[in-house]
Amino acid sequence: MQLDTKKITIIAMFCAIAYVIVVFVRIPVVLFLKYEPKDVIITIGAFMMGPFTGFLISLIVSLVEMITVSDTGPIGLLMNVISTCAFTCTAAFIYKKKHNMKGAVLGLFTGTVLMTASMLLWNYLITPLYLNIPRPAVVALLIPAILPFNLLKAGINMALTILLYKPIVTALRKANLLPPSQSGVKKGKINLGFMIFALVLLITCVLLVLAMRGII
Repeated sequence: MQLDTKKITIIAMFCAIAYVIVVFVRIPVVLFLKYEPKDVIITIGAFMMGPFTGFLISLIVSLVEMITVSDTGPIGLLMNVISTCAFTCTAAFIYKKKHNMKGAVLGLFTGTVLMTASMLLWNYLITPLYLNIPRPAVVALLIPAILPFNLLKAGINMALTILLYKPIVTALRKANLLPPSQSGVKKGKINLGFMIFALVLLITCVLLVLAMRGII
């Protein structure tokens, strides 16, 4: 029962953090598409407690968002859950099977591909209803706008997840909310290499977002 209470506490904490990010951190990138880093928090939670937990956090946050701050209704809820779960649950499932840094990066990369592909499909199906525009107009946006947006979104999420996962897990272990590590992650050059990769990826994606917005 104590373990269940700790898990509920962590889930509630991650839901709260993700929701606060939804409310206060929305960065316009291109057209009606905005980046919000809530998927980073949800993915970290899924890495800790499994893909189903990632789905649960995504659903809770999306429901609260729909009720409180969103103007997209059930369509926005559906798109949020599909996008987040395609990235988060895929990454967490692979990381659960291959529980080390290489598994985490492989999962995040696979999640990036799946999320980008699924968003192309679902924007093709749903966006005409959401924006009340003809489907050919949406098709014209898929490659020049929706594809790069989702690649940039996933790239930033991947980089931030790699950079923030270990500090957050360490803090939760010190607070006795998580058990000691039984991971196969090794310390040393391999971790440093992945950290450098994440930093370069993050900087690259941020510069591309600034370029798309005409700031640089």
